[in-house]
Amino acid sequence: MSHQGSAPVPTHAHTPAPALVEPRKATLPDGTVREVFVPPLVPPVTHGSLGDLPFANAAEAPADVVLARKQPSGAWRDIAAAEFAAEVRAVAKGLIAHGLNPGDRLAIMARTTYEWTLLDFAAWAAGLVTVPLYPTSSAHQAEWILNDSGARACVVEDVDETRLISGIRGRLPALDHLWQFNTGAVPQLTAAGRDLPDEAVDARRAATGPHALATLIYTSGTTGRPKGCALTHGNFFAEVDNAVELLHPVFRSVSQEPAATLLFLPLSHVFGRMVAVGCLRARVRLGHAPSIQTDDLLADLAGFRPTFLLAIPYVLEKVFNTGRATAEKMGRAASFDRAARIARAYGEAVEAEERSASEGRSKSRGGAKRSGTGPGPGVALKAARKLYDPLVYRRIRAALGGRVRHVICGGSPLGHRLAAFYSGAGIEIFEGYGLTETTAAATVTPPLRPRIGTVGWPLPGTAVRIADDGEILLHGGHVFAGYWDAALGAARPATDADGWLPTGDLGALDADGYLTITGRKKEMIVTTGGKNVAPAPLEDRLRSHPLVGQCMVIGDNRPYITALLTLEPDGLAHWRQMHKKTDVPLEDLVRDPRLLADLQRAVDDANALVSRAESIRRFAVLPAEFSDRTGHLTPSLKLRRAAVARDFAKDIEALYERT
Repeated sequence: MSHQGSAPVPTHAHTPAPALVEPRKATLPDGTVREVFVPPLVPPVTHGSLGDLPFANAAEAPADVVLARKQPSGAWRDIAAAEFAAEVRAVAKGLIAHGLNPGDRLAIMARTTYEWTLLDFAAWAAGLVTVPLYPTSSAHQAEWILNDSGARACVVEDVDETRLISGIRGRLPALDHLWQFNTGAVPQLTAAGRDLPDEAVDARRAATGPHALATLIYTSGTTGRPKGCALTHGNFFAEVDNAVELLHPVFRSVSQEPAATLLFLPLSHVFGRMVAVGCLRARVRLGHAPSIQTDDLLADLAGFRPTFLLAIPYVLEKVFNTGRATAEKMGRAASFDRAARIARAYGEAVEAEERSASEGRSKSRGGAKRSGTGPGPGVALKAARKLYDPLVYRRIRAALGGRVRHVICGGSPLGHRLAAFYSGAGIEIFEGYGLTETTAAATVTPPLRPRIGTVGWPLPGTAVRIADDGEILLHGGHVFAGYWDAALGAARPATDADGWLPTGDLGALDADGYLTITGRKKEMIVTTGGKNVAPAPLEDRLRSHPLVGQCMVIGDNRPYITALLTLEPDGLAHWRQMHKKTDVPLEDLVRDPRLLADLQRAVDDANALVSRAESIRRFAVLPAEFSDRTGHLTPSLKLRRAAVARDFAKDIEALYERT
């Protein structure tokens, strides 16, 4: 163990998997589960900070590989714990040498790169608070966040971001320093701190504890101005320590193949940051992929060969749809579709077997003698799956690098069919649910207890409660300190007196404690006929179709439900090629009868989820894309519904004209 301020880091090699802790449930008189709590798997950290992790790793296992950097040649160079700790210390000394004091805010505006993670941990080692900025942020957004956080320094990736920040710097009175990664920010900081003693960093680390502020992450702001979520070092420890213990097969080496992941989620988002911290905590080999363009990402996955991934549903949809498009070009679409049906059936059978085993364990505890084994996949289904493995499933796994066996998926629901497909294809999916305010995941699928269509149980140490109006309330050590108040220079708590955080999401708990998300409280649609409709299930199903990019369901105070659809560029390019429509302008193509018929089938498929009164009666295809650049999506790809409704008001009104 390193300096006295360091946080305890457990030894992860060859440790046995912990027993799964059963949830504790509170029910209403009618048997409805109102609250579920899963006890923590680890005690809370009582001293030290995230800035201690590189040094604790270096002291405990200096030769262990903790990161990897892609070289100009395309090869990946491993970085051992001792080397990373030395880099962190050198950059931290540079930050101190530039006059940054404990608690000062340092903004980082860059894609997902090694330098991002290096600077994050160096800032924490120097007692600073990091403030992520999306590299796609506008000047207005950047100005608001930098001013509200009172950032004294900012590091950007390239010249475009430098120009953006320089253009608003006259309106940023607190900003003293601006550095650029690709013109030598790291060497410059290292040089600035060369004459400082190592003890300067050790003193900062010793003075930083779990309750100190670690980062301000600004919410995407689907309405109004973004708010700064104040997350402490203790919030991250509560999150990642329980996640690492729970997801034992993911984070720990249970064979000769070391655990490794390639991070392509934005580090500006809490999910990506949690992954980076969790990997360093568990000494998992971590690589960074700055581009999520299909060809770039597939090349990085092939070169790095991760054993698990953290992804949003869009990535898994893209891999599946690309696989089917390739099969269609080869004249094998029917074969791919059969393989997909078999994989889904296999995944559903495995889930049924695990559910039966779970029920058997519950009855056994109640005194009934039962083995708890369900039928599971039959002989014919196993044989069919084996047949299609080299033809289809192995190619899906190869697209993810060839070694991926687990995917942690969050951000929005993956959907029952896609989750079952990946399970049947040999990739275990852990779905989760959480917020920036909960340091990422608050619930996750428990290992070997899949429940497709749900977001799992509470993360150990977390309680989930359903309020009378259906709103999800959360409680646990990962719940943030509050929203940043610039006037106070501190966070204002956002929980109630008992520590419960209202999420704004609607959900339900089943008899076994699994949570299902049913919609957003503020997004519930009420038609003129008085029907309550949650748009999220319809939108999620539609977005999983290869042709659909984004969609927005409409109908509040309207007689029936409609939808606006945009087209997914890759899916549309494939459709154009297959239908020999490559030269047709998009404005004309959105009226093509065959395209509209294909989209109608997608709408019909989504409508199968709901009643007639909740179904989409009409839809419009827009010759445009929703993106954060157009102002229709947040940087984390959530709809800005008010902006869409405003900009496409005429299209919406046309859906309700009499025909």
